[in-house]
Amino acid sequence: MDAAKLLIVDDELSMREILAILFENDGYEVQIAPNITSAQQQIVDWTPDVILSDLNLPGGSGIDLLRWVKKCHPDIVFVMLTAFGSNQSAVEALKLGAANYVLKPFNNDELRLVVSRALGVRNLEQENAMLKGKTVQNLHFGMFVGDSTAMLEVYEMIRRISRSKINCMILGASGTGKEMVARAIHNTGDRSEYPFVTINCGAIPENLVESELFGHVKGSFTSAYRDKMGLLEVANRGTIFLDEVDALPLATQVKLLRVIQDKQIQPVGGVESTLVDIRFICASNADMEQRVKDGVFREDLYYRLNVVEVYLPLLRERTKDIEPLVHHFIDRFSTEYGKQIMGVSPEFIQALRGWTYPGNVRELQNAMERAVALSIGNVLQTEDLPDVIWETGIRIAPAGDELPQEGLDLDALLTQVERKWLLSALDATDGKKKQAAEKLQMTFRSFRYRLLKHNLE
Repeated sequence: MDAAKLLIVDDELSMREILAILFENDGYEVQIAPNITSAQQQIVDWTPDVILSDLNLPGGSGIDLLRWVKKCHPDIVFVMLTAFGSNQSAVEALKLGAANYVLKPFNNDELRLVVSRALGVRNLEQENAMLKGKTVQNLHFGMFVGDSTAMLEVYEMIRRISRSKINCMILGASGTGKEMVARAIHNTGDRSEYPFVTINCGAIPENLVESELFGHVKGSFTSAYRDKMGLLEVANRGTIFLDEVDALPLATQVKLLRVIQDKQIQPVGGVESTLVDIRFICASNADMEQRVKDGVFREDLYYRLNVVEVYLPLLRERTKDIEPLVHHFIDRFSTEYGKQIMGVSPEFIQALRGWTYPGNVRELQNAMERAVALSIGNVLQTEDLPDVIWETGIRIAPAGDELPQEGLDLDALLTQVERKWLLSALDATDGKKKQAAEKLQMTFRSFRYRLLKHNLE
C-alpha cells in the first residue's frame, strides 16, 4: 500500500522539521510549506492525503487555507494546529470541515493519533461512497455486514431510535462497532445535517474534561487566555457521542445532568448560560449497572442517558456473520493492497469460525488485512492467518475409523470436536445459550461449564 501523503504548513522552520521527522518515522510521505501560497502550489502539484496546518500563517491564516482546500480539494483531510486559548478559531475550523484540531503545545502521540484517525475516517467514508455505487450483499446502513438474528435486531433498533430524539446507551465489548452504531443513528435521523461530535471521555485528562465539554471564559483558570466554546455547544442541534462515558468524573457528571435537564450550558468560570438542543448517545464496554452500584456513576444520570439501550453482540455470538465479513474484508483489502484474491480455502473459514475473537470484528478485520497483504497466491490459506488463530482454530479431524500410522493427539482431537459443536449450536440458535444446550441435549449448567472450559463464555 502506498504511504499516505502529508503536507505540513507552518511558518516556523523548526516546527516544520520536527513534525516532518515525527511523521516520516511513522511511514508518511511528507512535504512542508512555510505559507499559504507555497501550500496551495504543493497541493495542486502533489495532492496530499492530509494537511496539518498551523492557524497563524504569513499573509493569512489556516482558516483561509482551509476554506480554499474545502472548495478546491474537498477530499483532503485537514487538521488544524492552534495555540492554547484560540479555540474559537478551532471551532470555526471544525464547522468549515476540518477533521480535528490540536492545541499547542501538543503531545506527539496525541497528534499522531489525531492525524491517523482523521485519515482512517476519510478512507472509510470514501469506501462507503464507493460501495453505494455497487450491489453489496449484506451491507446495512452503508457500513454493517451480517444478517444474523442478533444483528438484525440491532439494525431494527437503529431504525426505531433514529426516528426520535431519545437518548440512548450503546453497550458492548471493544471492537463490536459502538461508534458505527452511533453514526448510523445520527446519519439516518432528523439531525443528520447538523454536527456529530465524538468525545472519548477516557482519553481526556480529568482536569480538562469540563473545559472541553462546557468551554470556559477568559481568566477562569491560569491558562485560560481566551474564551473557549465547549464541544457540547459545537454539537448544538446535532448529536454528541460520549464514548467510554463511565470514565467521566463525578463532578462532571453533575454538570452533565443539569445540561440534560435544563438544556443549558454554562462555561467554566462563566455566569451566563446558553440554550442547547443536543441528542446524547453514549457508549461503554463496562457493566454500567455495576458502576452505578459501586458509586462511580450517578444513578440519575445513568437513567437519563440510558433511556434506550442497544447491546452489540460479541462476534463469537454471531458466527453466522464471519463468512460474509471475510468476503467483505477481502474486497476491501484486495483493492487497498492491489491484490486479486479470488477466494479462501475451506480450512481458512473453518479456522476463523473456531477462533474466539477477544477483539471482536476489529480483530477479524486485522487478521484479514494481514492475510490479504501477506498472501502469495490468489486463494487465502490458513498459513496466511496469524499463528494463534490457525493453530487454535478448528481443523478437520482424521477421516476413517483406523488409527493413523503416525498416531494422533486424542485429547486435542476431542477438544476440537467438543468446541466445534458448541460453536455450531450457538450459531444455529444465534447465540441463545439455553436453546443451544437443548440442541446438544445437555443441561444449561453443563453447557455453561463447557463454554467456560473452552473460553467461549
